[in-house]
Amino acid sequence: MSDPDIVVLRQTIHGSDGSALAEAIRERLPDRSVALARTPAEERELLETARIAVGLDIDEELLAAAENLELFACVFAGTGHLPRDVLADHGVALTNASGVHRPNISEHVIGSMITHARQWPRAHRQQERREWRSYETTEVYGSTVAVVGLGAIGEAVVDRLEPFDVDTTGVRYSPEKGGPTDEVYGFDEFHDAVADAEYVVLACPLTETTRGLVDADALRTMRADAVLVNIARGPVVDTDALVSALRNSRIRGAALDVTDPEPLPEDHPLWGLGSVTITPHNAGHTPHYYERVADILAENVGRLDGGEELENRVV
Repeated sequence: MSDPDIVVLRQTIHGSDGSALAEAIRERLPDRSVALARTPAEERELLETARIAVGLDIDEELLAAAENLELFACVFAGTGHLPRDVLADHGVALTNASGVHRPNISEHVIGSMITHARQWPRAHRQQERREWRSYETTEVYGSTVAVVGLGAIGEAVVDRLEPFDVDTTGVRYSPEKGGPTDEVYGFDEFHDAVADAEYVVLACPLTETTRGLVDADALRTMRADAVLVNIARGPVVDTDALVSALRNSRIRGAALDVTDPEPLPEDHPLWGLGSVTITPHNAGHTPHYYERVADILAENVGRLDGGEELENRVV
């Protein structure tokens, strides 16, 4: 087996395995040798000489044998599962796939907002009953939207909201940095940020600060006609408090791509609420995932060769 420049480790994301990623990398870097590891033995052998590895995970044993490795390109945005200190000790740079979900998750958010504004779930229920009966709807256009978390996804949501002429507020850890929203608040001002919003979009990571952020008190602060859109993590929301608020019409509705617990049990009360739309942690699904990972890697290969700062560098 020849010595590759880049080795793609075993992985499957959104129904596509590592062969799709290897092919996408070859298309972007035709002058580089790209090898696909199909077994644990091939991973160990290929990592002994490769400069760059791309995958979901790499352990300390593999790193110890990867004497020439300069870059581990993680295909996830999150890298908390990786031995970051060990990578640093071995002089291996670590990058993540932050930004690959910008188009698909932001589209999911906009679709969720329109779904609740135009009452598509009610339309579907009436269609199943063959019932022709008009009902009231609202508009996303001209509304106020709070985006909690102004990372790559939060910024993409704000960007896609521009044609709707909405007013936006954002919440981030460092509000002094500003952002793409009309106003920016810190997490200690969360209630101020969401108080006037018809749509509250959760696009933040799960941390000690954000765990249970949307609790009973926050739901009381939100407008009675507000819709909560959660594409962050389930535990950012107090589920019991949300069920209570929805049952008592304290908010208008919720679009949940993530839940707590997850998967959502069949007998959970959220399933039976007509004001809730639920998707099975599906907002991140896209057939273009590996293409976007390959775009980031191709850019970073050039930067690595030129001694430049790497895009999405974590370590």
